[in-house]
Amino acid sequence: MSKLNIRSIKASEIELKERVVAINRVAKVVKGGRRFSFSAIVVVGDGAGVVGYGLGKANEVTDAIAKGIDDAKKNLVRVPLFKHTVPHTMEGKFSGGFVLIKPAAAGTGVIAGGAMRAVFESAGIKDVLAKSKGSSNPHNVVKATFDALSKMRDPLVVAQQRGISLQRVFNG
Repeated sequence: MSKLNIRSIKASEIELKERVVAINRVAKVVKGGRRFSFSAIVVVGDGAGVVGYGLGKANEVTDAIAKGIDDAKKNLVRVPLFKHTVPHTMEGKFSGGFVLIKPAAAGTGVIAGGAMRAVFESAGIKDVLAKSKGSSNPHNVVKATFDALSKMRDPLVVAQQRGISLQRVFNG
């Protein structure tokens, strides 16, 4: 996913809720022993189709989370929603992480693993079926999920471009 997305949003315009996906302690071996620092991957969203992710690194956990939130606010994208689910099936890929996202009927809930669940709930997707294949690394899973969501197309825009009704987009 490129940093410059057509559907970018300014963080100051909306109220965002943040969610920490993973915190990792990393060690750097120096002359006197090990020096520990932390990296945190954070997802922010307004619960209505706007979501972003960021990575923060610092010597303290709270500083790493704060940096991650600031980074996530710089990388916001708008996700097309259709009746609280995704409009169509899509696959996403980043490095070794593959994700499959499918729309679900109302009342199904979010059927997804930890890192993907955080992204869907932050975006406001209430009903979705998702499967993570390949890497289970939270960084790769989050980025693959964003890849899939950024490739989604809004059904209303598709209907207008084709000059047909919304019903024909879904039913042929």
